[in-house]
Amino acid sequence: MSRLDVSDPLDRIGDWGPAVTPAGDFRLVPVHPERDLALISAWMNDPAVAAFWELAGPESVTEAHLRRQSAGHGHSVPCLGVLDGTPMSYWEIYRADLDPLSMHYRARPHDTGVHLLIGGAADRGRGLGGRLLRAVVGLVLDRRPACARVIAEPDLRNIPSIAAFLDAGFRFSTEIDLPDKRAALMIRDRPPSSMCDAE
Repeated sequence: MSRLDVSDPLDRIGDWGPAVTPAGDFRLVPVHPERDLALISAWMNDPAVAAFWELAGPESVTEAHLRRQSAGHGHSVPCLGVLDGTPMSYWEIYRADLDPLSMHYRARPHDTGVHLLIGGAADRGRGLGGRLLRAVVGLVLDRRPACARVIAEPDLRNIPSIAAFLDAGFRFSTEIDLPDKRAALMIRDRPPSSMCDAE
């Protein structure tokens, strides 16, 4: 495994490569707003997504959000989730220990956070979220050996999202009050044998 690049807090997500899942080959591809804005904005305007992401409206709303994500010195990377060559989900992989979230829980160095949305309605409600979350957790723990756990904080009202995290092996830790929501703090620990391998 290559040495960590301290100038890249998330260890070159674009180079992580694919994960094989029961649904097909999956990879995270960093967002380029010029290429991806129309698709992501369309997803953000789906009422089921807008209820939790609050980014509905003209493309400029989504564009501003993507630019804020990309301007964080690499500690948050917005990505498309590409399944068998088709973009079908949006992800934000971020350093939770460098994020304002760290003021709301006992952060550990290199904690890695994840936000996601499944883009198309046809892909929701059939267990795909849990399968892809397992794949992403596998990529994070494989490509980020310093990371001992993956963190998520879905809105408590978003029952399907919480169910997907539980299905992917996350455990519910506690409820936390964030500026824009009351959230379920979800944690997926690195398996003990993997911790030994990473030392």
